[in-house]
Amino acid sequence: MRLFKWMVLLTGLLLGIGAAAQSKDARVVAFAQDTMKNDFRQAQVFEVRDEVAKVPGLTFIYSDAQGQTSLLIRQIEQFIEQKVDVLVLGTSDQRAVVPVVSKAYKAGISVIVLDRGIQGNDFTTFINSDNVRIGAMGAEFLGNKLGGKGLVLLLEGLQTADVTHLRTKGFMDEIAKYPAIKVIKRTGNYLRKDALIEMEKLLAQGVRVDAIFSESDSMLSGVRMAMVAQKIDPKSVLSVGCDYTSEAREAIRNANQTASILFPLGGKMTVEVTQKLLRKESVPRHVVIPVKLVTRDNVEQVAPIF
Repeated sequence: MRLFKWMVLLTGLLLGIGAAAQSKDARVVAFAQDTMKNDFRQAQVFEVRDEVAKVPGLTFIYSDAQGQTSLLIRQIEQFIEQKVDVLVLGTSDQRAVVPVVSKAYKAGISVIVLDRGIQGNDFTTFINSDNVRIGAMGAEFLGNKLGGKGLVLLLEGLQTADVTHLRTKGFMDEIAKYPAIKVIKRTGNYLRKDALIEMEKLLAQGVRVDAIFSESDSMLSGVRMAMVAQKIDPKSVLSVGCDYTSEAREAIRNANQTASILFPLGGKMTVEVTQKLLRKESVPRHVVIPVKLVTRDNVEQVAPIF
């Protein structure tokens, strides 16, 4: 417990130093990210950082809540105390952060909710992609490839994140059009290690699936690791991931992954919206970034998100 308190204090001190080091005239963009252990979440932060660096008069700071919502809330409180100009939020819990986000918004801070939505209404704009559509795309693709029958593993992300439920809804609604396809669900929390463990459990139980829809490419990577360890060729199972990372691109090239759904990081759009907000221009309440299915047919034409 004492160590945790010191970690929180150190985080606060580091944030304070970052803010103090900025020019008095600089406008500060602060990214409160739920975890940097997830490849996608880390890349989001870095994309916003790199885009901010291109804009004169803007500076960037961020925090890493290490997957702890209580720490994320404390870090947002620190950003409020520092009176940052724009707060970018990445959360794993759509409900718990609502009061502190509302506090930031009411303090006059522009709040950009990125990727994962929240249950409250006190924010400036929400930037994401259509997660229901993502799930439906995965189901439609696999349904056709399977010829309408088979056993499919649906590997879900964090159960406290809205994107998980939206992708699952899209997938289940679409796959219901194929009554001869059975779906089993497991939770991998968007993490490679957790997905590997879940796949190991299934294989130990003798479960063999015909196809996999993973709500992130990182989890699908963990699944492949478990399969290879059991001498199961990943090419023998249809698999669709989400995000379209460089790792997924290479796996698709080698036929170890069947497809991925491009899910943009949203960092570039975030900074575009930030500049409009700081110029006092109106911005949409909801900004939707298009998604795309990537297979071996177009893998060389579509750039991975990182």
